Amino acid sequence: MGRIIGIDYGAKRTGLAVTDPLKIISSPLETVDTKELFPFLIKYCSDEDVEGIVIGMPKNLQNQDTDSTNKVRKVIDKLKRNFESIPIHEVDERFTSKIATNSLLSGGMKKKDRQNKGNIDKVSAALILQSYLDSSSSF
Repeated sequence: MGRIIGIDYGAKRTGLAVTDPLKIISSPLETVDTKELFPFLIKYCSDEDVEGIVIGMPKNLQNQDTDSTNKVRKVIDKLKRNFESIPIHEVDERFTSKIATNSLLSGGMKKKDRQNKGNIDKVSAALILQSYLDSSSSF
């Protein structure tokens, strides 16, 4: 059984998450420098059975595009070219960073670790992926 990867794309860092093999729960995987995103994904997909990729789509409170939306669309196009056999899904990513920060705080993570934005990025990716899992009835 394959896994699904979740992506919280950022200009500097990109958070990644992955499902368990049964595709029930998402877990933070890694935070990579954005310039290393595709080498990381290519290696990961060659080592693991990946059935889907979920990426957070940035929108503002009025559900309009943000400055980051076009960048994410370009990444989606590149994902489709590099991983032709893997479906790509978009998920609204509004508030995921705030929710991730609150989750780390309520989970008892030390302030120094919470200030590491890489931790927030990979937890945000897990939230994006879990949102997809919760809303999908089939994979």
